[in-house]
Amino acid sequence: MGMPLTEHRFTVDEYHRMGDAGIFHEDDRVELIRGRIVQMSAIGRRHAGCVNYLGNTLARLLGQRAVVGVQNPVILDLEGEPRPDVAVLVPRPEFYRDRHPAPADILLLIEVADTTLDYDRDEKVPVYAETGVQEVWLVNLPGNAIEIYRDPRDGRYADVRTARRGSTIAPLAFPDLALRVAELLG
Repeated sequence: MGMPLTEHRFTVDEYHRMGDAGIFHEDDRVELIRGRIVQMSAIGRRHAGCVNYLGNTLARLLGQRAVVGVQNPVILDLEGEPRPDVAVLVPRPEFYRDRHPAPADILLLIEVADTTLDYDRDEKVPVYAETGVQEVWLVNLPGNAIEIYRDPRDGRYADVRTARRGSTIAPLAFPDLALRVAELLG
């Protein structure tokens, strides 16, 4: 009879201590999801270009109304520190130099998915809902669409819709910001 397997889940604090000890380098593409350290996929050209476009466009259009972070960590709870592709954050004078943003700081998270669509949709989006992130956009590059997740309730998003080329979308926090889906998809 074999020994039962157990999984060790890490806390954000343990994850940071591993980084401080040199186990991870700041350029390592890892994130902490539900206490698991996940190696992120390599970034392809279309994914990188889309992230560059979104980050630059949102920063330009929002100006001082928000802080726009690109592939920086956010701390969701004791066991979650993902690196969303784009985070639109409540403005702070120190630009989050003293701490990583938490769910209350997040106005919009954007994940760009090419080869990681299932992981982003099935793993990351539910964690965002469970921790109260108000709005998430999943840029579905293979499907040429943007999936919009809003109104987290009981660990799920109550409002889920899909925007396609030819339509415009606006973040809940900035309803005056009409963005063309076709331009966001590239």
